[in-house]
Amino acid sequence: MSDSMGYDEDKAVAFICKTLPAEVSARYSDDEILYVADVIWDWYEKNGYLSFDSDVTDEEEVDVEKLTAYVRKELARDKEVEMDPADIDLIVKGELEYEESIEDFI
Repeated sequence: MSDSMGYDEDKAVAFICKTLPAEVSARYSDDEILYVADVIWDWYEKNGYLSFDSDVTDEEEVDVEKLTAYVRKELARDKEVEMDPADIDLIVKGELEYEESIEDFI
């Protein structure tokens, strides 16, 4: 696999922004959207999705509700980024869609 076909933060942010309604995309900087993506990847790590010796299989689906709840909780706790909860849902959905789009090339 080449690096150009793997996860790319800049491409992820651009992809997510394209999935968002214009008014939502305009509310947040690229760094704020990337922060949400980072929180998502933290959740993956904490839940064994990134570990080679994990009990989580490739076929297991991510529990989007639990993931979104975690992102909301972390954003509220960290106070790094203030986002409308509905916007968080859309950004999480956009991140998951980006991940699916690159899986087709891996």
